[in-house]
Amino acid sequence: MSILDKLRKSSTIKESDVLSDSKFFNKKDMVQTDIPMLNVALSGSLDGGITPGLTLWCGPSKHFKSFFCLLEVKAYMNKYPEAVCLFYDSEFGAGKKYFESMGIDTTRVIHTPILDIEQLKFDLVNQLDNIARGDKVIIMLDSLGNLASKKEAEDALAGKNAQDMSRAKQIKSLFRIVTPHLTIKDIPMVVVNHIYMEMGLYPKAIVSGGSGPYLSADTIFIIGRQQEKDGTDVTGYNFIINVEKSRYVREKSKIPIEVRFEGGISTWSGLLDVALESGHVIKPKNGWFQKVDMETGEINAKNYRRADTDTKDFWLPILKSKSFREYIENNYRLAQEDMVSNEDISDIYGEVE
Repeated sequence: MSILDKLRKSSTIKESDVLSDSKFFNKKDMVQTDIPMLNVALSGSLDGGITPGLTLWCGPSKHFKSFFCLLEVKAYMNKYPEAVCLFYDSEFGAGKKYFESMGIDTTRVIHTPILDIEQLKFDLVNQLDNIARGDKVIIMLDSLGNLASKKEAEDALAGKNAQDMSRAKQIKSLFRIVTPHLTIKDIPMVVVNHIYMEMGLYPKAIVSGGSGPYLSADTIFIIGRQQEKDGTDVTGYNFIINVEKSRYVREKSKIPIEVRFEGGISTWSGLLDVALESGHVIKPKNGWFQKVDMETGEINAKNYRRADTDTKDFWLPILKSKSFREYIENNYRLAQEDMVSNEDISDIYGEVE
């Protein structure tokens, strides 16, 4: 018996395996959403999507954080008809009607109201302990940023005004316990969180909750927002998904997503900006667009209004283009290259002449 086999068989942890055969790396579940550019934000690829682990959606109020979480829940539950969503709720902003408007089957959602971090921790750990790898579960928390600690609530009842120093520790404890379960059991968890602005001349957005969620998260998004107007009328918002942290996408990448008051989010949202940058679409004059054949450099003579670009017929040839897919991955995906040079330098070691 080789030393490799001996060590593998003597392990007291049943999931131990040779790294090259490990199911935790070679069989990672990935769920595509209906929005190609959201897949890019999550994985760096049009063909990617939701992966197991912790994803934080952070931003100020009214920045559609719950909406983006629900897009992931919807995609996961659509792929797996037997899937269940564990919904932990401290804000009560995303009600039954909100889930239904997203096309989510509310009979497969377990709604758990929570009052404090400790209550969340005890229930979530108990639930995860009863979930096996292969069980199709997605977890949503709305929200971490607005969740008090038990001590903070008790101090309020007792009329104490002392600053609560336990909250960050309890949050860190929560994610320290939860994170391994998510990876080992192939479970995605999406969390709504807040930000605050640091002091200084050029204030930076800081993810709330201390270092615990930041260190544990696989992906952290900070959402920015710009108004979309038709003349002077506001018709919706252009959201910018800023990649603060990711194991798959280049950090500081910016992914545009448009949401309109009428019609909501389009499947093709955000693609036009990227196609213009890549050269696959050009804007010869204000309000009109033309497609470019990247293999020949030929410009299609047909003009498209902006509204005409929001269709499957317009995007399908571009999305099937190898050069467009390569542009996406080259600009967004985290490079998987050798981190150490393979150059042979053994000849520099030896006797000094």
